[in-house]
This record gives sequence, C-alpha cells and structure tokens, in this order.
Amino acid sequence: MKNSLHKEQKNEKKSININRRKFIGNVSAATAGLTIVPAHVLGGPGRVAPSDKINVAYIGLGTQGLRQLPALLNIPAVQVTAVCDPQRKAINYYDWGPTSLRNQMRELISDPGWETGGNNTIPGGLDNGKELTERFYALKNKDKKYRGVNAYTDFRELFEKESGLDAVQVMTTDHVHGLIAAAALKRDIAVTMHKPLSNRLVEGKKVVDMANRSDAVTHFMPWDSNGNMDQIMAWINSGAIGNLEEIHNWSYRPVWPQYAQIPADRPKIPEGFDWDLWLGPEEERPYHPHYTNMVFRGWYDFGGGSMADMGHYSLWCVFEALKLANPTIVEPNSSHVCDLNPDGSAYKINNDFAFPYASTVRFKYPAIEGRQAVDLVWYDGGMRPPTPQEFYDKGIEFPSEGMMFKGDKGIIMTSAFTVKDPYLLSGDVKETEEVSAAAGAVKIPGVERFINGVKAGEQIAGNFRQAWPITEAVNLYAAALRAHKTLHYDAKNMKITNDEKANEYLDRNYRRGWNIKEI
Repeated sequence: MKNSLHKEQKNEKKSININRRKFIGNVSAATAGLTIVPAHVLGGPGRVAPSDKINVAYIGLGTQGLRQLPALLNIPAVQVTAVCDPQRKAINYYDWGPTSLRNQMRELISDPGWETGGNNTIPGGLDNGKELTERFYALKNKDKKYRGVNAYTDFRELFEKESGLDAVQVMTTDHVHGLIAAAALKRDIAVTMHKPLSNRLVEGKKVVDMANRSDAVTHFMPWDSNGNMDQIMAWINSGAIGNLEEIHNWSYRPVWPQYAQIPADRPKIPEGFDWDLWLGPEEERPYHPHYTNMVFRGWYDFGGGSMADMGHYSLWCVFEALKLANPTIVEPNSSHVCDLNPDGSAYKINNDFAFPYASTVRFKYPAIEGRQAVDLVWYDGGMRPPTPQEFYDKGIEFPSEGMMFKGDKGIIMTSAFTVKDPYLLSGDVKETEEVSAAAGAVKIPGVERFINGVKAGEQIAGNFRQAWPITEAVNLYAAALRAHKTLHYDAKNMKITNDEKANEYLDRNYRRGWNIKEI
C-alpha cells in the first residue's frame, strides 16, 4: 500500500511539472490580448513575468560548477531554486590559479572583499553556491534581500522534495553524471550536463535510451565548443586527400596530477563533507583529497581520463559528420610506472585503478555506405602522431595539440586542437595555435539555447540523443587502457568478445540505493 501511494504521488508530481512547463510555453500567446493585467505581473519590456520563470536546480558546486554558475544566473528567464553538493565548505579545492575564480565570484555579487570561508583559498562547495546565488538575486531585489534557495547534500533528496523543477544543470564529478541525468529524465525534468554523459558504457547507453523515450529537453554542454566540419567534409568528398584512412587527435592532457598508487595515508575528512554521499554508487574506501575535486579525472572509478575531458570538445562533430559508431577493435598503448620492493627488487605496478600518464588508443571503425573503413587515433600525455614531412621541410614545430585527417593522397591539418581553421597540408604549412591548459575548464555553455528549448518544449542541437557514438568511444578508451590489451568489441551486444574480465569495466557494481532503478 505504501509503495503504491508513493508511486501515485510521484506520478502526480510528474503531471504537475509537465502541465506547468506546457503553461510556461503557452503563457505568452494566451495573454497577448489582455490589457488589464499589470505590467509588473506580465513582465513588460526587458522583464520576465514570474509565471515565465524556469525553475532550475544546480547540482555540483566545485570550481567548475561555480565558474559556470554566472552564465545561468544571468538569464532573466531562469530562477535557481535549489543547489546541491555533498561538500559544504570551501576546503581542499584546487583550480588553474589561486585567485581567478574567487575574483570572478566577487564580480558576480559586486563584493570585492568576499571571502570563501573554509580555509579561505579557492571557492567551492554547497555553502558558497547557496550564498552566491542568494546574494546575486538580492542585488536584483529592491530591498536587497533574498533567502529563497534550498540547499541539499544528496541529489536524490532534491528530486524528491523540489516539486516545481523545470530543469537541472549537472556539474558534478563524472561518476554520478549518468545517475543524475537518469533521475531527471525519469521525472521528465529537462537536463543540461557537462561531459561525459557517464563514465561507464552501459550506464551511458541507458541514459541515451531514456532521453530517446522522453520528451524532456536535454543539452550536452561540450557540443557548444565543437567546430564546423563543412570545409573538411568538402575536401574529403571531393577527393582532395584521396580516400580518408585515419583521423588523429592529440592533447597534452592530463594537466592535473595522476597517481600511480592508491593512497595509503588516512587524512581527516574535511568539516561539512559527506564522503559517503560523494562516493555515491562506487564502493566504499577511506577519504583522501587525491580522489576529489579537480583531480578526480585520473581515476577509473570517478573520472573518464583525458579523452572524456577533452575529446568531447574536438571529436563530437567529427563523429557526427563521418558517422563514426560501433568500432570493432580498440587498441591501447600506454605508459607504466615501476617501483622498488623493500628488498631492493624492482617491479611494475599492476595498475587498473588510475589512467596512465600518457597513452594512445586506436579505434577501428568499419566501412559504411559512403565511407570506407577508417581508424581514429587518440593521443594524450604528450604523445603525438608521426610528424608529416612538410613540417620538417618548412622548419615548423609540430604542435603539441592538434587534429589531422590523413588520406592515401594527402593530409588535412587543423590550426588548433579542434577542427578550427583547417588547411590542406599540400599547400602552405601554418603555425598552429597553442591551447590554454585551462581551456577545458572555461568553456562557456550554450545554456541560453537550452533554456529557450525548455520554454518551447523543443529539443536543441547537441542533445543526449546525439551523444551515443562519442559516449561509446570514451568509455571503450577507458576500458582498453584498464585492460592493458587490444579489445574486440561486439557493438550490437555491447560486449568485449576476447576478454571476459574487460566487460566488468563497461558497467559498475552499484552500492545499494544508488542504481538507476532506485534513484
């Protein structure tokens, strides 16, 4: 009886949310002919009526989350009604610089003396997120007061209690991306999220399938930083480089510490940090700051490595244009680390817990109608493809980050890590741009397009439904590196056929209360 009542309450809440969003989308047309309603209620020129507000919950308030919070707050049609993060206080956060984010937050609330609290270094955490949001809205109020933002440490509680949500923005660590997106989609709540969609293949596919079945508007943020493939495809289709054989994309990431050993010391959990909630679906282990905040990306359990970090920005448009999906072979090559035993003997660390310092991974994609078989090769940690002869001839250094399309008769280079400013190498060899080490942390989301999509009830470019091929690739990249061997992949069944254990890396063992069915 209790479960039945709970289900009815959830369905009623879902119906209310759907009806409210339909009302928001139609309210302008419905009220266009009315003149008896005061302007301050309808909004007036340059203003948004209260009934037009899109209620958004902001989940994830680390440095990345805070950095992109202003873009959402500054949209007049948005009202951030709730914030969520398992870490309350600004303690042990890391960033690309010691003061830039703090200064950005000071500018947001027009307070040059604002301090973070905690250990008063780098901003981050639930308390900062709630304070900054409320102070921003207070600046917009005549009485300069605002206390209307609810704060949660558990996103599951947020979804149960926030009955009026239209959308969520997800800025958490990678390992809970898929779960939060699934929780939103189950409730037909729109969701915009940073990359990756999930750091597990099976979970990522479930999220894409849920998005395909749902009318909820979705937005996968790295799309907004992808370039345009039109010129490259025109050259390929005209035969300018012959038959396309290989795509190479290389990054000097990681630009965060990587750890070759599991932490052995036991530092104290920071005040206000719910470590169990932060772990979420992953197995229990002692707290350590080397797992959290900016450095989580280096761990298979919590991150997605360099390709998940940066490949979404450069390669998603490539996957779309060339219809890359369902690779058959995933071939890894990676660095390793050795250590010494107490007896003085050397040994190689058997590492299946953290990404390597440097790697290359080759994906072999089968031929499809209109395209022959093609290889995609990802490089990180300073690894690069062989330097084309033209760079030697011109005396120009091969770039530390870049992209190259290699055919049997020529090469297309790009002038940056992404597909920006492509050129035929048979012509002049150009100096390429270097990409800032912080580039992955300062991408500005197309959140306005997302909000407009929510108001109109229409999907936008760069939604979850488009994201399976890139999600498939970044998770196979991780699995191959973790397995330390070439993987043969059956895409139809999402199964590794030559290494049964490697299939364990495609899914996760969820702790009780944390799988998609339970959230």
